[in-house]
Amino acid sequence: MNINKTNVALQLHASGYCTHREFVTISGGSWGHTRYPAGYAVIQHPQHGVMLFDTGYASRFLETTRALPYSLYAKTTPVCLGESAASQLRRSGVQPEDVKRIIVSHFHGDHIAGLRDFPNAEFLASRAAYEAVKRLTGLAAVRRGFVPALLPDDFEQRLSPIEETPRIALPDGHPFHAVGGYDLFADGSLIAVDVSGHAAGQYGLFLRTERNECFLCADAVWSSAAYREDRPPHPAAGLIMPSRRQYRDTFQRIVQLHKRYPQLCIIPSHCMEAWNRYIEGGEVL
Repeated sequence: MNINKTNVALQLHASGYCTHREFVTISGGSWGHTRYPAGYAVIQHPQHGVMLFDTGYASRFLETTRALPYSLYAKTTPVCLGESAASQLRRSGVQPEDVKRIIVSHFHGDHIAGLRDFPNAEFLASRAAYEAVKRLTGLAAVRRGFVPALLPDDFEQRLSPIEETPRIALPDGHPFHAVGGYDLFADGSLIAVDVSGHAAGQYGLFLRTERNECFLCADAVWSSAAYREDRPPHPAAGLIMPSRRQYRDTFQRIVQLHKRYPQLCIIPSHCMEAWNRYIEGGEVL
C-alpha cells in the first residue's frame, strides 16, 4: 500500500472490557452477551518516543459513572476493569509522566478514561470532535458516550488539533482517497484519516511496523468479522451515532479497504479476535 514512509513499533493492549449483546454490533449476531475489550495501542516512534492511541478504561470510569445520569452509561455497557494503561506502562519500564503524546480517536468514555494519568501528554485529536462534546452534560453527554469528568481540567490547553497537521493525498483507488489524510509528524509515520459516523470527528491511524502495514480503525467497526464479511451493526446501534449515513460510508470504506489490501492488518479497538491474537496470544505486529 506504501502510505507510510517511516516505521514504528506497535503493541496492542486492553484495560478491561465491557459486555453487550452481539446482535447489536454485527448483523446476524447472537442475542447473547459478548466481551468487547477496551483496546489501546502503544506506539514507539523513532524520534518522538512512546505515545498512545487512546487509553481504554481506568478506575476513574467507574467512579464517574456511579450516579445518575452517567450511571446509565455504565449499566448499558457493564464494565469489567483490567489493569490501566498507566499501570501496564509502568510494568514495562515507561513512566506515565514520560508519555508526551496521546492520539485520541474519539471522546467516548472507554477511550479517554485514562487520560488524567498522563500529566505531561499533548493530546492529538479532532478539533471538531472536541467541539461536539465539550459543552455536553447530563443525558445529552450520556447519549454521546461522553463523561465530562474524564477529561483533564487543562485538556483544551494541551489539545493539538489533528486538522492542523500536514494534509496529504492518498493514492488513487484507495478507499479513503476522497477523505485524504493527515501526516501527524510530517514524516510519513502516522497517517490519520477521518472515520466519523460512530462518533463525530473520529480518527483512525495508518502505520507501518517492520513486519506489517496496520490500520487502527477505532470504533468504525467493532469486529474483524464485520468488515471481512460485510456485516454492519443492527440499526439499534445508530441510536448513539451522530450520523448513521456517515457511519455507513465509513463502514463500506473499511470493507473495501480489506478487499483491496487483504494483507493490511485492520484492527478495531474492541475486537475479541484481535485480543486473542495480539494481546493474549502475543503475536508480534
